[in-house]
Amino acid sequence: MKAMIFAAGLGTRLKPITDTIPKALVPVAGKTLLEHIIEKVANEGFDELIINVHHHANKIIDFLKENNNFGLRIEISDEREMLLDTGGGIRKAAHFFNDGKPFLIHNVDILSNANLKALYDKHIEADNIATLLVKDRETSRYLLFNEDERLQGWINTNTGETKSPIPNFCPSNYIQHAFSGIHILSPEIFQYMTPYPPKFPIMDFYLENADRIKIGSLLNNDLQMIDVGKLDSLQEAEKLFSTGIYN
Repeated sequence: MKAMIFAAGLGTRLKPITDTIPKALVPVAGKTLLEHIIEKVANEGFDELIINVHHHANKIIDFLKENNNFGLRIEISDEREMLLDTGGGIRKAAHFFNDGKPFLIHNVDILSNANLKALYDKHIEADNIATLLVKDRETSRYLLFNEDERLQGWINTNTGETKSPIPNFCPSNYIQHAFSGIHILSPEIFQYMTPYPPKFPIMDFYLENADRIKIGSLLNNDLQMIDVGKLDSLQEAEKLFSTGIYN
């Protein structure tokens, strides 16, 4: 199975650490974030990976070479000329997903105990174009789903701002879930990306097309995860990793 790891981000919330290294190579519990994610996805059967790079790209490339790609097929999607955001990054890697099979998208800074194979199986069973791993947790930004687990929109509960392609959209009619940063896509999604510019966020793409693309979800309230994108969460991850919840 194939997967893409997002590792091109600037890591601005982890400064000054990321002044000299990319976020992907920030260490947690004796291993880089990238190594943790590679091990995670490989253990669940994803053995062909593409990793996008931008900030300190050469350091990521050298790290992979030094470790013989961890015994996997790993390709690089080079975004050094322009950071393409999540949607543009996925589309640039489209050539890699040429076998007609669904593939995993995983942020390099998400540590979790997610069952990735279960997410993959749910995606196939539901015949979705995209399937998002979600959880009921407290946040201010929620994805909104109908009773069929299909994405309908988004809300910021602090500001009241909503996004949806659904006419006469009423947020109270839908179920709120928080996104994990982990999703499965089918290659059919690329045909819907054709009108988009080189750089665009995948979540905006989802929300603009939820009325015509089947974007589903898998709810996992046993999900333990941490977004290691800030200095305080990095320190928290160091403390929690010894519990084994991310294995």
